[in-house]
Amino acid sequence: MRKLTNILVTGGCGFIGCNFIRMLLEHTPEWKGRIVNLDALTYAGNAGSLAGIAERHTGRYVFVHGDIRDKTGLQKIFKEYDIDTVVNFAAESHVDRSILGPEAFIQTNVNGTFALLEAAREYWRTADGEVREDALFHHIS
Repeated sequence: MRKLTNILVTGGCGFIGCNFIRMLLEHTPEWKGRIVNLDALTYAGNAGSLAGIAERHTGRYVFVHGDIRDKTGLQKIFKEYDIDTVVNFAAESHVDRSILGPEAFIQTNVNGTFALLEAAREYWRTADGEVREDALFHHIS
């Protein structure tokens, strides 16, 4: 049985991510877990889109300004917040920007997703080397 207790939402200040966070915290009162929102606040992120969420949901919402490519930062988040669920919205997605600067897309969408997967795999590994079955990694692309 999956826990879905401590959810790491990446890219939570983007359009889809902030609406997901609002939906979960404000429209599912039966869910009593915590959301850790990790966002680099690039051109697509707007911290103001979640204004008031932390105050209305004290102890259930945490914002971390950071990058999914930062393996050490990810490991710290998994450990500090005992993450059992990841919902990955962090991505470069504007087609016009991919033409002008494709490297950013590779860095975030490939290398960043890989770093996030590795951090989850390492943290969710059991004593016998298996990966926990109560954890969930949900990738949105």
